[in-house]
Amino acid sequence: MYLIVDSGSTKTDWFAIDERGTVLFSTQTLGLNPQVLSSAILTERIINNYDLYQNRDKVTKLFFYGAGCGIESTTKRISKVFEEIFTKCSFTIKEDTYAAVYASAAIGVPSIVCILGTGSNCSYFDGHKVHQYITSLGYILMDEASGNFYGKQLIRGYYFNEMPKYLAEKFESEFDLSANTVKENLYRKENPNTYLARFAKFMIVHKDDPYMQTMIHEGLRRFIRHQLFQFNNAKDVPIHFVGSISYFLKDEVELILKEFDLTMGTVVKRPIDQLVKYHVNLLEKEMQ
Repeated sequence: MYLIVDSGSTKTDWFAIDERGTVLFSTQTLGLNPQVLSSAILTERIINNYDLYQNRDKVTKLFFYGAGCGIESTTKRISKVFEEIFTKCSFTIKEDTYAAVYASAAIGVPSIVCILGTGSNCSYFDGHKVHQYITSLGYILMDEASGNFYGKQLIRGYYFNEMPKYLAEKFESEFDLSANTVKENLYRKENPNTYLARFAKFMIVHKDDPYMQTMIHEGLRRFIRHQLFQFNNAKDVPIHFVGSISYFLKDEVELILKEFDLTMGTVVKRPIDQLVKYHVNLLEKEMQ
């Protein structure tokens, strides 16, 4: 049994397939980002899933694509967690940018692939290999135009009294915005980036409001300047997007790309389906 896993900070999609590529089961756990979660929490989130725990001894290969797996220390941490659970298994662990590429880009066609979900990232695909020019430093210093970035802007706008009163009243009616609650979630609990990203739903629901439009556009411009323009040929290749933020803000993304003379490629909300197809194709080639 092979496990194919796409993990963000908010959720993790798991698909089990056999050696012929037949899907045996699929399931979902909470996010498994080793940059913001301890080994104990990572382990708990996996073994508390019935399907994974019951089939743990049947897994022979695990392909894991995860947020927070771009550096050696975090890769080692989650690899150790897997080794203790899936004891008869070999592991391939890559950061989530590879899943985004395999889910959205065409083999042989150069492109830029972006993730806009709970976090954000960007990589260049030369048609065969993935090139990462920027090392992500996480939600505090980077992640522009992501769910947690926009959540942060919403809370700041609310507390600095920049948010229009009619929006602020709706905002506080939907969320507990007390200082104690916000600080508790940001500085004492796990997954502060996921906590911030929850607020982005409010922005999406009210995205046609001028205040929200300004916020959305400014975030996207920052992402383009800091991420896309790291690549000298950004204006010459299609730019693909993966993640819920890019999916629900597709029109806004396309508008700002045009502002910078950039070309919109495909937009994929949930990469796991295409990721499974990618691995099934590899299995079929191995069997030929």
